[in-house]
Amino acid sequence: MKIPASIFLSLRRVGVINLQTGKTVALINHQPIMLEGLLRIFAGNDSLVLLELGLPTSETVDMIVRRHPDLIVLDSEGPDRGIDKIAVIARQSPQTKVMVFTSAISIDHAVRALDAGAVGYVSSTSTAEELLHAVKAVLSGETFISQNIATKVISALRTAAAARETAAPAKALNVREEQIASLLLKGQTNREMARNLGLSEKTIKHYMTILMQKLRARNRLELVLAIRPTASATGNPLFN
Repeated sequence: MKIPASIFLSLRRVGVINLQTGKTVALINHQPIMLEGLLRIFAGNDSLVLLELGLPTSETVDMIVRRHPDLIVLDSEGPDRGIDKIAVIARQSPQTKVMVFTSAISIDHAVRALDAGAVGYVSSTSTAEELLHAVKAVLSGETFISQNIATKVISALRTAAAARETAAPAKALNVREEQIASLLLKGQTNREMARNLGLSEKTIKHYMTILMQKLRARNRLELVLAIRPTASATGNPLFN
């Protein structure tokens, strides 16, 4: 499709393009040329219905969050490298997933971003195919971290989770919570869990909140990391 030139002439306003039926994705980046490149990548994907563009100002973030997109692809510029914006999005639109798209990859920033509520952390050197794979993974309920730092980031998150585990023992899970934890370990999305257990997605989200509170996890990735040692310790077949 041809991309209207007007979109790139006033990026301080949110531009909207209606494509075919699919997910809603918002692009927030401080570089107009990067926005144009991202738009060209996403515009060729039939499963993404709405693309919104904006510079990473507080006004743009607020405007986009009010639309509750399925995913926001956010760059990591600014004094806090986007951490505050991630926290704002997580608080104001909990159903919106955030993926950080950055040229300044670092373990510390990745951990902070994931702790703040991001579920994706991707290098801007990724190919278009890799970026779309990351987007599809995140929209499917998975956490995606660029391969070159994934092992170190997970190790750092494990260390943080272990520290919290030492600070206070986790509360025991009931049967339903164990069922949901088991399906989460298998990589199922909230929708898949709801279908398998005969529950609504709203109920699954409620249980996910309870699980995160009981296991002191701040995001879906930390929850998976917290469930694994719990499963090993109990020997519960539900986790196998």
